[in-house]
Amino acid sequence: MHDFPESSGSVSDLDARALSNRAAGERYVASVCFKHGPPRLLGVELEFTVHHTGDPARPLDPDLLATALGPHTPRTLRPESPAVPLPAGSPVSLEPGCQVEISALPQAALADLHATVEADLAHLVALLAESGLELGESGIDAHRPPLRRLRTPRYAAMERRFAPLGKGGITMMCSTAGLQICVDAGEADQTASRWAAAHLMGPPLLALFANSRVHDGRDTGHASARWLAVLETEPVRTRSAEPGADPAGEWGRRMMDTPLMVLPRGDRPWDAPEGLTFADWIGGHGAAGMLRRPTAADLDYHLSTMFTPVRPQGYLELRYLDAQPPGQWLAPVALVTALFARRSTVEEVNRRCAPVAGRWAEAARCGLAAPGMADAARDLLELGISALADTGLPAETIAEITTGLRARIDGSRRYEP
Repeated sequence: MHDFPESSGSVSDLDARALSNRAAGERYVASVCFKHGPPRLLGVELEFTVHHTGDPARPLDPDLLATALGPHTPRTLRPESPAVPLPAGSPVSLEPGCQVEISALPQAALADLHATVEADLAHLVALLAESGLELGESGIDAHRPPLRRLRTPRYAAMERRFAPLGKGGITMMCSTAGLQICVDAGEADQTASRWAAAHLMGPPLLALFANSRVHDGRDTGHASARWLAVLETEPVRTRSAEPGADPAGEWGRRMMDTPLMVLPRGDRPWDAPEGLTFADWIGGHGAAGMLRRPTAADLDYHLSTMFTPVRPQGYLELRYLDAQPPGQWLAPVALVTALFARRSTVEEVNRRCAPVAGRWAEAARCGLAAPGMADAARDLLELGISALADTGLPAETIAEITTGLRARIDGSRRYEP
């Protein structure tokens, strides 16, 4: 694995080749979603809501945002834009509600990743400030209701699909912002353990860094209203995997059995036939009989429609953390990096986090007040702090992170369900 693309990479000569059967689809998924090798690279994706400075409840004008971003404007907002990456190389993208995201180029050292992100983040903040805009500081829009701003066929189809399920879908799409941390899957004999650790550390880390209680001017009463919104979309698309001995094989089977969310069709609506799984499409069953045979490129697109807490994309993308204020993203990234730095630490994560395994909804609703969650988070925190020296960060930075992390759990707010 050599990079962290926006969606699962594909082998170029397979892109246009029709998949022959379900087994071929499962093999392809396993090959692109779990790439093996020595853990080497780190990546991070930072999402933020965008607000008018001094008037955060004012609706955001997409034209003003495009003016602010200039040549960095994504083509989903301005198709004619050159979509130039930020100066340190991070591409800029937008979520459906015009939340802005920077995807830092992966780095072999956390110090280098820190420098890259800080440079591009400072540039982004300065660009927005010139147009009277600023970045939000939590994982959900605390001031405005969800409203889709990007007029793409994908997002239009998603909005229609999620609408019958309640407000979770539109909220997830248009009001939330996350901090996504990317780590290598590791050698073949490490992958199952690292996959398990990425999941098991999730509920206590979600609770520890939850900050999205207030949405649309209202106290929701939940520590992470953002993650609850994700869970309120389609369970088949958001439920956590059950860590097992064969994560690649299990993920491949799951992708075949997951219904299509959207189906790119040019100028026609992208709504997928109801209940049509990718395996149905390959097999030509039901509504799939009216469609062409799917290719590897189609399967790549299908993979991009999963919103699980951990998503394999050749690397492991941890998606469950709320966005942090712009100057506070390093602490959770350093903690996760430390927890993955050694095999022995990964194994210890799996042992210590077992008591709160799978308790995503509790962590989102109650934060550290969920039974046993604060104890698990504190245990995980101390394990990570003891391994921060493995991150290669300067001693003074490690000391600052350590102090901040311990203060977070010692002075944490408690949430009532």
